[in-house]
Amino acid sequence: MNKKNDINWYALYTKPRWEKKVDERLLLKNIKSWCPLQKVERQWTDRKKIIEDPIFKSYVFVQINIDERLRVLGTEGVLNFVHYDGKPAIVRDEEIEIIQSFLEVTNAKITTQSIESFEADMKVEIRHGIFMENTGTVIRATNKKVFVRLESLGQIMTVEFPKNFVAKI
Repeated sequence: MNKKNDINWYALYTKPRWEKKVDERLLLKNIKSWCPLQKVERQWTDRKKIIEDPIFKSYVFVQINIDERLRVLGTEGVLNFVHYDGKPAIVRDEEIEIIQSFLEVTNAKITTQSIESFEADMKVEIRHGIFMENTGTVIRATNKKVFVRLESLGQIMTVEFPKNFVAKI
């Protein structure tokens, strides 16, 4: 159980394309924040350029005591905390560490998808669990789960997956 004085990681919604600015502003306030970035190549009409691009669009992470939330919310570019069950959602240290370790891998590329990107009749590949490496068709998607029809052994099976278990193909 988390106590009021515990320091935890939280995710923030930011204005679109304000992730790096919000991170800088929070750090200037001595608030521990982190905007995961990866190097990507962008093509302009006259040249290519390597830039650092936020992995999670419109998200920044902060590690704070929940009593500091008003200081965080008062930061230009911050829209709100990501909420779960009516409270700011705590991001586990292990989840932050996993993202950090992926970013340390040379030539690794992390891509993210919002749940809105899963539409009915879309073909997906299962990336985790006992159905890993199987493909299926999205029946419907909710905020947290994707319902996928798997066709195997001449049978149609509908399986409910957490959204991070599937990827578009």
